[in-house]
Amino acid sequence: MSAKGGFGKAIDWDHISKVVVTKAGKRQLQALRNAYEDVATTINDTFNMKTPIIDWEFYRSKLGPSLVSMFERADASLEREIPNYEDEFTPEYKQKLQSMLKKATEQENASKKKIIMLDREIESIREQTEALSTQTVDDYFAKNPALREKIDDEIRNHNWDPKVSTTVS
Repeated sequence: MSAKGGFGKAIDWDHISKVVVTKAGKRQLQALRNAYEDVATTINDTFNMKTPIIDWEFYRSKLGPSLVSMFERADASLEREIPNYEDEFTPEYKQKLQSMLKKATEQENASKKKIIMLDREIESIREQTEALSTQTVDDYFAKNPALREKIDDEIRNHNWDPKVSTTVS
């Protein structure tokens, strides 16, 4: 008699029961046989499960037909020993990736140029700030002679507050 399930080597339980002579041994052998057949039945049931039927139309309505069709073809190819995956998306995405990488490189180069320009501007502001902290009025008027002339005119005309019109008699 062979074991249920048909996996591995078949156990000849009749031959083993003839070898075992004591009643206690025969009870233990029967318990072993029952446990073995329970395990074999469980394994057989587990590995001989039928795959559930997939409602492809439901997934097409939820996820989109092209993606679901790809999975449906892949599922159908699983019936063979080696699955057959047909990659239709990689070439398109490789082009998109190359385009994005090119754009990213251009933006990186533009950023580097902008950083250099901003660093120069920051340095210029630092220099101006430092110059302002040590600059005298005479230095400022040397750079802005028109302002010096305007202030001198206001002093000569006794115009101390340009917002208020005062005349000296």
